[in-house]
Amino acid sequence: ETALRAQAVQLLTFAATSDRHPADIGWTLAQHRAALEHRAVVVAADRDTFLAGLDAVATGEPATHVVSGVAPEEPPSGVVFVFPGQGSQWVGMAAELLDTSPVFAESIDQCAQALAPHIEWNLLDVLRETSDGSALEQVEVVQPALWAVMVSLAQVWRSLGIEPSAVIGHSQGEIAAACAAGALSLDDGARLVALRSRLIAQELAGHGGMVSLATSSDQARELLTGRDDVWIATVNGPTSTVIAGTPTGLAEVTAAAENAGLRTRTIPVDYASHTPHVERIREQLLQLAAPITPHAGDVP
Repeated sequence: ETALRAQAVQLLTFAATSDRHPADIGWTLAQHRAALEHRAVVVAADRDTFLAGLDAVATGEPATHVVSGVAPEEPPSGVVFVFPGQGSQWVGMAAELLDTSPVFAESIDQCAQALAPHIEWNLLDVLRETSDGSALEQVEVVQPALWAVMVSLAQVWRSLGIEPSAVIGHSQGEIAAACAAGALSLDDGARLVALRSRLIAQELAGHGGMVSLATSSDQARELLTGRDDVWIATVNGPTSTVIAGTPTGLAEVTAAAENAGLRTRTIPVDYASHTPHVERIREQLLQLAAPITPHAGDVP
């Protein structure tokens, strides 16, 4: 670890004074330096972020765009597909791929057909609408749309020879992961994601929200001490925690977090997912999922 920090100091000095593009430096590090046991990765889109990340590695301070750790003696082989939850959407997502990737377009069409019996809107119309993002603000639209995009992106990777050795999903991403693994058929995945999101819209939407805090779960828990209206919803990483609860409670906790110098981001969700709020739809969820036939799957 000491040597890793020393290497970061040396690299920071070089990068701060060199006219080399960060991408060139990254390529050389990845291709021509030994992959030793202690490692760190800086994710950066510009020079300032790159330098800030190197400084974090050099000082041992946590940063949201820096990942460090110790590699196992025998690193696992293969690729894992990770499917995210709601909040990863943006207006215009998939529009370009629909025109440039026949594999993606065919998969989206199959998803649209599977969704059709359960929805009153058109998947392709939503994905191609780049001027008005109002549709993606509706949970009963955005969740099926994201599911279709994730399932279809997996098909694109597979068409390029990238086969997952395992899949994992978070929240609604679990449904996409189950489809990619073969544990759910496309029709069953479409039924589950469409009817589940409609139930959320009918019973939960408008009564809560979610906020991402750039801090550890321990510090987030301290902010929630004594409250019964906001909970930790997900722990996405050592310095990334999502809280959820009532709008009033979230506003108060968010203000306290910002006063403490923490960066916050409101997630485009209007209900308190992954909290006791969702318990009210448990029995209805079980009923709508009853006709589904799960399979063993062919990917862990």
